[in-house]
Amino acid sequence: MNCSESIICVQRYPSPCGELLLGSTGDSLCLCDWTGPVARHERIMRRIAISCRGRVVDSSSQVIDRAVGQLDEYFSGRRQLFSLPLRLIGTDFQQRVWLKLLEIPYGTTVPYLRIASMLGCPGAVRAVANANGANPISIIVPCHRVIGSNGRLTGYGGTIPVKHRLLTLESSIIH
Repeated sequence: MNCSESIICVQRYPSPCGELLLGSTGDSLCLCDWTGPVARHERIMRRIAISCRGRVVDSSSQVIDRAVGQLDEYFSGRRQLFSLPLRLIGTDFQQRVWLKLLEIPYGTTVPYLRIASMLGCPGAVRAVANANGANPISIIVPCHRVIGSNGRLTGYGGTIPVKHRLLTLESSIIH
């Protein structure tokens, strides 16, 4: 389907770590989010529908098909960098955080404090954590690579065990 700016195409993707919902508007990917927990998922879907001023339809699109192929490659260890047009839907601060996440190399982790410092806001660790948690394009915008200052895995929309599994996948390919 040709998803115009007023239509948000969505399709479920059964990843090895759990189900993801992929979404596109126009020719850009705007969603790659875990289908649970429900409250977080509904909040992100509502934000996308309002921001795009569009209606959601269950249908694939060219960019969703490309995302499926690239996610398949990622999960099989054959892709480290995604090459998809993205539409980041969030506040200016959230978008700044998400752009910084795209700079985190595959197979590495960065503490929230470092992201805040990179943004010139070293005191904004909690705001960075909140923006990280609101990321609607998981895996592709690698919020799973952000950890606590103590080196521990902290909050992740796909659950901590999934975050651990993604980081293990990435580190096993690197080493």
